[in-house]
Amino acid sequence: MASASASLTITTTLRSSSVRRTAFYCGHHRTRSIVLNRLGFGGVSLIGANTKRFDSLKATAFSMAGTAAASEKKKRVEVFDTEEDLAASLAKYTADLSDKFGKERSSFTVVLSGGSLIKSLRKLVEPPYSDSIEWGKWHIFWVDERVVPKDHVDSNYKLAYDGFLSKGMFVPRLYRCNAGYLLNFLPIFEQVPIPPGNVYAINDALSPEGAAEDYETCLKHLVANNILATSSATGFPKFDLMLLGMGPDGHVASLFPGHDLCKENKKWVTFIKDSPKPPPERITFTFPVINSAAYNALVVCGAGKAGPVQAALGNSQNANVLPVQMVSAEEELTWFLDKEAASKL
Repeated sequence: MASASASLTITTTLRSSSVRRTAFYCGHHRTRSIVLNRLGFGGVSLIGANTKRFDSLKATAFSMAGTAAASEKKKRVEVFDTEEDLAASLAKYTADLSDKFGKERSSFTVVLSGGSLIKSLRKLVEPPYSDSIEWGKWHIFWVDERVVPKDHVDSNYKLAYDGFLSKGMFVPRLYRCNAGYLLNFLPIFEQVPIPPGNVYAINDALSPEGAAEDYETCLKHLVANNILATSSATGFPKFDLMLLGMGPDGHVASLFPGHDLCKENKKWVTFIKDSPKPPPERITFTFPVINSAAYNALVVCGAGKAGPVQAALGNSQNANVLPVQMVSAEEELTWFLDKEAASKL
């Protein structure tokens, strides 16, 4: 396994107030903020903040063997007093990237995970983002999925659809009155307007092997049609943004501690039939694909996840490398933590 040192510049920020479909089947086509290497296009707003800069620290970032040569990785970590503040910051971060990539080309490729991440995306469907994001350019994927029907309680697609994709957005409408004036009148609620054909769910009629192969074929089709970019460094697909969660054991996607799939460095998408967390059958992106993303965001909340966070960002002496420690990104990896998750740092 290759490793690389990353220099982390830490800024602590205190604020006194809060920041206040149908799927397309691939087979069928305050906050206390620790900020590291802020995004060049603006990143997260710190208006009204007083900052104190601390000494630089050294951390180790792990990359998957066989994907690319070790290099310095840009990383930033933000810690928030509340999940509400975290969600507001995450929305701005995502909207900024949507704007950045939307100006560069006609698509914005976004990868979702399951778990509590979806709840933390709720601010995206509220003003000012609901009516400013170019939703038509979004293409939605899943970093992993349980091989269950899409209406099953364990489905990551269902979780995202119920908690994000199907959410009504407050959209003001302008109407012309008889005197010729425009009036802001009768706001309505609309579903998130991502085209149904841009939402790539797995084919849940297939076996885990078949579903993984089918999803990888879908990605290759999108690469061939210039919807999905390719990393010039690794040759793997390069998603614009992956929004990732982390389990209390330090797993990401369906890549679990000590499992052989953590070593997979050829396939884009693979499958697992013996997941230590139910349901047992899943498909998942591999680390070369995850780490080829332009931007990766790790969104972690709760005291139950403080241990893996410490292992990845603190001074843990644990010799066993957790999957979350293997996550990197080609441009920037950003951690969004609430204070409970960061309590051991």
